[in-house]
Amino acid sequence: MLNAGDQIELTVEKPAAGGRMLARHDGRIVFVHGAIPGERVRARIERVERQLAFAATVEILEASPDRREPRVDLACGSSYAHIEYARQLALKSAVIQETFARLGRIDLPGGLTVQPSPETGYRLRARFHVRDSRRAEKLWFGFYREGTHELCDARATGHLLDESIAAVEAALTAAVALAPVSSVQLSENIPADQRALHFEAAGDAVVSPRALESAMRAGQMRGCSASSAGKAIAAGTPAVEDPLIVLTRGRAGSGMLRRHAASFFQANRFLLPDLVATVVDAVRPDGDVIDLYAGVGLFSVALAQSGRERITAVEGDHTSAADLAQNAAACGASVRIVASSVEDYLAGPRTEAGTIIVDPPRTGISRAAMTAVVARRAQRVVYVSCDPPTMARDARRLLDGGYRLETLRAFDLFPNTPHVESVGIFDTAGG
Repeated sequence: MLNAGDQIELTVEKPAAGGRMLARHDGRIVFVHGAIPGERVRARIERVERQLAFAATVEILEASPDRREPRVDLACGSSYAHIEYARQLALKSAVIQETFARLGRIDLPGGLTVQPSPETGYRLRARFHVRDSRRAEKLWFGFYREGTHELCDARATGHLLDESIAAVEAALTAAVALAPVSSVQLSENIPADQRALHFEAAGDAVVSPRALESAMRAGQMRGCSASSAGKAIAAGTPAVEDPLIVLTRGRAGSGMLRRHAASFFQANRFLLPDLVATVVDAVRPDGDVIDLYAGVGLFSVALAQSGRERITAVEGDHTSAADLAQNAAACGASVRIVASSVEDYLAGPRTEAGTIIVDPPRTGISRAAMTAVVARRAQRVVYVSCDPPTMARDARRLLDGGYRLETLRAFDLFPNTPHVESVGIFDTAGG
């Protein structure tokens, strides 16, 4: 019987979704942090749940040739950092294939290649938690260590450019001198010559326009915004933008895509154009397009500026929907904006579509919404996912609804982490 604190020897078998590796001890599955498949390790049990246990590696008994010395605490959002990068890509491919087979009952013959990214400086956006610095000798901000509210040094992860971290630190130092802040979101454009911040006030505190202006000057930000006492305030231009010709690898000839720091946007500056180009190319040349979870218009506005018409973009988040409306304004009647939840939109009058794009949050699309998507019988569904288990689940729902999986591509938008982005193209069986 295993108990928290026990140390056991394990032979690591394979990767599991979420960043840990799977091993077995006396018939019980153990998910191990800090190991690599093929290794023998000594691990300390962290917790036990029914037939599962969770453990952390404390000693490497037989090391993998793909092991390297990590530059950061693995629990600080970098649980693959101890693995050579080529092996990271292979593990992510294996996770997708195994998850599709186990949860979706879908075989992916021929394997799956994950498109690589530079390992450092790739993040365009991030959220940092802030410790109350007014009662400390130093400003502390960063990511939460896995399973805790302990702060990790974001600079050590290498996910962001050093100059981005320095700019955030300067802006935060100026802001917290005037108002308590609990978190801050950074957004920057691809060349990193535009940055914007969005602050969340701590508790019932008020962030003043003066604090935002001070932060903007200190961090050389394009602008800053805040949610304070139930109100939105801003200084400067609290948004960044990139040319659509860059974001689409030349498929869109003109236009800019703008987004505020509080709006959702894809995070990898190096692979973002390839991701957008893949989705744009996947949309059928005929029929209307419905873009669900449209965000600021990354796909719908890119399509319109590439010459497509009759696009409906659905977004329920207020901030993202406002950016979507502004970005789509240059597209005229080509893009119709629906500021609504996906579920509410799909529960309304049914419209025909040649292609439906689905780019849901990590939890995937709800069962009711997926049922409605299948019922619309679009000739093609382009599904963009950041979570293999929910994508495998939703892929099975599409296949059961009469679709077939034509292609699946993967992009390593988050090097040194277990996360991976996938784009699946599903066509009707008779299409």
